[in-house]
Amino acid sequence: MSNVVTEATDNLQSLTSLTVLNATVALERGYAALKAGQTVFDLRHVLTVDSVAVSVMLSWQRAAQEAGIQLSLQNLPPALQSLTKLYGVCSLLFPTDVKLDQGCDGASNPAHDEFSPVEAPESVFSKKTELAGDAAGHHHH
Repeated sequence: MSNVVTEATDNLQSLTSLTVLNATVALERGYAALKAGQTVFDLRHVLTVDSVAVSVMLSWQRAAQEAGIQLSLQNLPPALQSLTKLYGVCSLLFPTDVKLDQGCDGASNPAHDEFSPVEAPESVFSKKTELAGDAAGHHHH
């Protein structure tokens, strides 16, 4: 049992899946890492994911916020990225620096649409298109 704390210092790099099967363990590891002073979780090896992964990451962020910590989730594999997009939680998971591919600007969040005026200023649209165009340019082969 004692090895959990030392493992936490690897930035959670040894986490290879985030599914219903290991959600509780992953949550605990994340909490332990936060308590140990970790502020960056490196998720590059998380290749097996399901919908629970998003809940786990949101719980980590909530715990970090409650502790007054700015948690940074980094190097998400494509499977994990597409899940965050699917659920429209990009802005929640990456409040400050969104380094994900296009489609992660929070625009798809229904909560935002409710409050946005029908005639949005032109600059908003052109800015979004620019960003999307940029990102698209890099990913189409």
